[in-house]
Amino acid sequence: MTFTDIPTLYGHYLRHPLVSTDTRTIPQGSLFFALKGGNFNGNKFAAQALEKGAAFAIVDEAECVSGDRFLLVPDVLQALQELARFHRDSLGKKGLNVFALTGSNGKTTTKELLARVLSVKYRTLFTQGNLNNHIGVPLTLLQLNETHEMAVVEMGANHQGEIRRLCGIADPDFGLITNIGLAHLEGFGGPEGVLKGKTELFEHLRKKNGTAFVLADDGRVMKIAEGMKTITYGTNQHAGVRGNFISADPFVRFSWETDSVTAHEVESRMVGAYNLTNLLAACAAGFYFGVPATEIDEAIASYIPSNARSQMEKRGSNTLILDCYNANPSSMEAAIENISKMPAERKILVLGDMFELGEESAKEHQRIVNFIGEKTKSATVLLIGKLFGATKDDFGGIRLADTAEAAQWMKKNQPENSLILIKGSRGMKMENVLAD
Repeated sequence: MTFTDIPTLYGHYLRHPLVSTDTRTIPQGSLFFALKGGNFNGNKFAAQALEKGAAFAIVDEAECVSGDRFLLVPDVLQALQELARFHRDSLGKKGLNVFALTGSNGKTTTKELLARVLSVKYRTLFTQGNLNNHIGVPLTLLQLNETHEMAVVEMGANHQGEIRRLCGIADPDFGLITNIGLAHLEGFGGPEGVLKGKTELFEHLRKKNGTAFVLADDGRVMKIAEGMKTITYGTNQHAGVRGNFISADPFVRFSWETDSVTAHEVESRMVGAYNLTNLLAACAAGFYFGVPATEIDEAIASYIPSNARSQMEKRGSNTLILDCYNANPSSMEAAIENISKMPAERKILVLGDMFELGEESAKEHQRIVNFIGEKTKSATVLLIGKLFGATKDDFGGIRLADTAEAAQWMKKNQPENSLILIKGSRGMKMENVLAD
C-alpha cells in the first residue's frame, strides 16, 4: 500500500478546501484528518467521518484503509502541518503576507487588534479563539484562500522549540513579541528559557530577512532584534510609533504619533493601562501597512474585547473585570496594579491559582500576595485554590478551596457598588465564580 504525498493531498484539498479533525462536526465534502492523542485515535473514527459526509479520510494506520476515499500517510499530524505549509507557500507566491505574534501576555488581544486594524485595508484572516498550537496553526492556515491578502497568526508555546516549529509551518514575513513575562516557567525551564523560547520568532525572521515589530520599551527584545529589519513602537520617545497613556477610567485613553502623524488621542474599549503597548502595536502595524491614521483610530475605538479577556461588564450595582482566560505572575501583577488605581466605593479581588510555574510556583504565588498587600490592602481578597491557599498575608485574605466555594461566598455576601476583578489560570474555571 502506497502513501499519499503532499502534492497529491494538496490536489484533494483544492477540490475540498474544508478540514475537520472531529467527527462530531464534519462539514460536508471536507477532508478528515485522523489525529491521535493520549486518549484518542482518530483512525478508529475515519470510516464514521466518511459516513457523515467527509470526502476523504487521512489516516496513518494501514488496517483502517478500506477504499479509495482513505488516504494513507506516514503521520497524520505531520501531513496536516506539511499541507498547511504547502498551501501557505502557494498563496505566498500570490502576494499573501503572514504576520505572526507570540508573547507571555496579551497575544490574543493584540492579535484581534491587529486584525481589526489591518482588515480596514486588506482581506485579513486571523487565528480564531485559541488555535495557536501545532494543530491550531495549520488549521488556521488551511482556512486561507486566494482572496486573502493578510494572515495574522497567533503562536503559543510552553516549551523551547515550539515557536520555531510553528514558524516552520507558517513561515511568517512579519512578527511581533508582545512581551517576555513569567508564563509557563515549568515547561520553558525558568525565565531565561521563556526569553529564548519566545525570541525563536525573531530568529526565523532574521534568517528570512523579514520584519520584526519591536517594543522599544523592552531592552531585552530590542537587543535581540539588533541588525534586523525593525519597526519600533512603545512609550519610548525614540520609537517609530510612540504613544502615551492618558487615563483608564475605566477604558484606556491614549495618544500616539509618528514623525509624519501628529499626536492625537484615541479612546479604546480596553480595560487596564497594561493594554497600552498592545494598542500601540496595532497602531504600528496599521501605520506600516498604510492604513490611514483616522481609520486606525476608528478600528481601535470599535474593538470590544470578549472571551473574558480584560472584559468589563455591569451586573446590578457592581462592575466586573473578567480576566478569566489565563493568568501568570506578570499578567496577575498588571491586573492588580490596574485595579488599585481605579476609583471605586469597594473593591473585591477574586484570584485563582496560576499553573505551569514549576519550582517557582510557591514563591510566585506568595509574591503576588505580597504585591496585593502593597497595592490594595483595603480590598476584599478571595484567594482560590491550593497554591494561593498555602500563602500568608497581613490583610485578611479569604482562602477558598475552589470556585464553587467562591460562588457560595458571593451569594452569601451579595456585594454591591463594588469593582470586582476575577482572574486565574484557565484550568481554574474562574467564570464559575459568577454561577447563579
